[in-house]
Amino acid sequence: MHTPPPSHPGTAVIIGGGPAGLMAAEVLALAGVQVDLFDGMPSVGRKFLLAGVGGMNITHAEAQESFLQRYGERRPQLQAMLGAFGAVQLREWVHGLGIDTFVGSSGRVFPADMKAAPLLRAWLKRLREHGVRIHTRQRWQGWHADGSLRISAAAGEQSVRADAVLLALGGGSWARLGSDGAWLPLLAARGVAMQPLQPSNCGFEVAGWSQHFLGKFAGAPVKSCALALDGQAVRLGEFVITASGVEGSLVYALSAAIRQQINRSGAATLWLDLLPAKSCEQIEHLLRKARGSKSLSNHLRVQLGLDGVRAGLLRELASAETFADPAQLAKAIKRLPLQLVRTRPLDEAISSAGGVCFSALTEQLMLRQLPGVFCAGEMLDWEAPTGGYLLTACFASGRLAGQGMLDWLRQIGKATG
Repeated sequence: MHTPPPSHPGTAVIIGGGPAGLMAAEVLALAGVQVDLFDGMPSVGRKFLLAGVGGMNITHAEAQESFLQRYGERRPQLQAMLGAFGAVQLREWVHGLGIDTFVGSSGRVFPADMKAAPLLRAWLKRLREHGVRIHTRQRWQGWHADGSLRISAAAGEQSVRADAVLLALGGGSWARLGSDGAWLPLLAARGVAMQPLQPSNCGFEVAGWSQHFLGKFAGAPVKSCALALDGQAVRLGEFVITASGVEGSLVYALSAAIRQQINRSGAATLWLDLLPAKSCEQIEHLLRKARGSKSLSNHLRVQLGLDGVRAGLLRELASAETFADPAQLAKAIKRLPLQLVRTRPLDEAISSAGGVCFSALTEQLMLRQLPGVFCAGEMLDWEAPTGGYLLTACFASGRLAGQGMLDWLRQIGKATG
């Protein structure tokens, strides 16, 4: 990542202190550019730290082809930047901060101590050593008529000028951590093409659970299950029954497709395979075994290991007639329909879809409408499931934008002599 200093180092301002903004700051600072980073929160990296509370999943160790597929329809726009700075390069970068990593059983990559705070502290120390100036509790409010940046703070508003500017303001989820989407009207006023922000990696609502089911299973994790939608199937992970519907890693893996189907049709049907390790024929054979005086619930438990919340889902979602026919019950166990009717609110989502269209950006993430202004991170129009994919693309886009800013500074250096 060490880039030769440009002939005209210039100055750079970065708005937003998440992974994308901090990575761009590092690229610029290592090249000798004076960087001022502004963030509206009392400290930087707040969403990064909260995401690491349960274990800092930094990236994923799966094969590159599978990794790229996680970005869905935005793979063409992200492939080059992830090829330049993907999972392997990100792990090497983390090691360069003195933080060891390991690969979990699911393929997810974590710091050795599972924590985000030591990584962030080491990173900020290195940035400050290279002259990056971090200004907190200072919020970007757009531009003055003369093109300078409007930055507001408790002491009042100031005008800030720079030769290159990066906007790395996050999406619209977790507003209390600074990602509130307030930048959309500011860019829209400048004619920047954008898509509305929508929830991603979010929970979904059902038309309504029965009170009996909720009373027994609200908050219960559903394990050893697979989900499918429109030919896409996911079986690694779990999901959770909520008061309004479902959430969790299995659901998040399909959240883009679920949301799109709801937007098109008003609802989406998720198909549950309650016993992915057994075939429909095997299940039917076991169901036809004599159960004597045992109840059907006991029969399901003894023959199939189907009890608890999975058995509860079967009772909740299958018709009474289904339980009278072993063939139909076996089919229901393998393909149980769960209709989802809406997403949970954007501010509850882990991340957001929508944002600045790639058509509004050059290959180096500079806004075509605003020369010298770049965008990176979650405010771009892409999404990915949890599992390290979100963070990796934020780091990669910040690195690409930082390199684009260096190239821009070289250009204006030549122009000004």
